[in-house]
Amino acid sequence: MKVDGRCHCGRIAYQAEPDPAGILVCHCTDCQALSGSAFRTVAPTTPGRFRPLSGELTVYVKVAESGTRRQQTVGPECGSPIHSIAEGGEPKVCSLRVGTHRPRAERRPVGQIWRRSALPWLGELPAIPGRAQG
Repeated sequence: MKVDGRCHCGRIAYQAEPDPAGILVCHCTDCQALSGSAFRTVAPTTPGRFRPLSGELTVYVKVAESGTRRQQTVGPECGSPIHSIAEGGEPKVCSLRVGTHRPRAERRPVGQIWRRSALPWLGELPAIPGRAQG
């Protein structure tokens, strides 16, 4: 599966080939804080399957409670999360943020991780009244 991706303002553009069998929803508290949402949806790519087309990513290193260091990359102007990758010299799996993919609707998760941190109201979403905007 090939995708195009962009940050919110369009300064960062990329192409990638994420693994559709690895798309996950992550409920960890880091993903909640870094996304500004209840969870984050990620799609893994193997080394060499992420190709920047324009712009230069800003890198923030998040140190987990375990001591693991992960580079979080964002668009420098708008702050859109693009991907994360473990620090180190050898090639690593890159976790792309599905919210930056085009198209996104086909990127269905196959699993969920860090469920113990999931917000308790997520299961109630279908029953919460909604309205279409725009």
